[in-house]
Amino acid sequence: MALIIKFCIFVSEIMYNLKNQIKKMKHLMEIRDKDGKDITQYLDSTYLKTGEQADLSDEDNRNVVIKTIQEAIDNNFKLVMIRPEFVSTAREMIDDANSNVVIGTVIDFPGGGGSTLDKVSEAEDAIMNGVDELDYVADYRAFQRGYLEKVSEDIVAGTEVGLNNGKMVKWIIETGALSKEEIEGITSLISDRVMNNFPGKAKNVFVKTSTGFYKGTGATVDDVTLMKSKSRDLPVKASGGVYNREDLDNMVKAGATRIGTSRAYDIYKGKEGDTSGY
Repeated sequence: MALIIKFCIFVSEIMYNLKNQIKKMKHLMEIRDKDGKDITQYLDSTYLKTGEQADLSDEDNRNVVIKTIQEAIDNNFKLVMIRPEFVSTAREMIDDANSNVVIGTVIDFPGGGGSTLDKVSEAEDAIMNGVDELDYVADYRAFQRGYLEKVSEDIVAGTEVGLNNGKMVKWIIETGALSKEEIEGITSLISDRVMNNFPGKAKNVFVKTSTGFYKGTGATVDDVTLMKSKSRDLPVKASGGVYNREDLDNMVKAGATRIGTSRAYDIYKGKEGDTSGY
């Protein structure tokens, strides 16, 4: 009888482990796109609110940032996107964990109307603090007013400081503030300036849809499709408005190769994220 009981326990353990393995394999299949790519490598886990914007104390807001960084480490997301003042914290946490998660931050955020010198100075500070990717907000309002020389100067100077320091660069164009014609125009301007001034470096410079802070707007499939049609060799990042796996799949299908979202963990776990975040 004792042998029978031991055998039953042994079989139960095998079945339990087998069930867990099947569950893990199913999850691995679910987190891959149609080409077999792990979707975590699309996901830029993002938290860009100040304490005031989140209606939190500075300490509580910092704790949200730390939680976001830790989630990116634990789930091997491509990148964690945080405000410049938290870059050094992210660098320390990621290095201590011996993680490959990339650190991104925003420059001249969220308005993009700062001077070229201000953009470069802020980027240099972030580089000193250990950032890997620089997401500049393009001066889209200057573009709308026809000040193309100023916008071009920003693009060239900002891209140069990033590339010269081995960093990935992205230019946020704030699609929610632009007409279709303006989206085409500013995307073309960025791609032209990058390809003319930094030959062979286009793959290291993205055009990015949104800050997520302009009247609550984020990326749309139409915006990504439009940008992809004008970005030439520059890749496109969709940011804001991506809350679930279906949203992610639609953005990737439209041509985005990176996805910025505050719902990275929910998407990874297959949950239906709410629409209150980035």
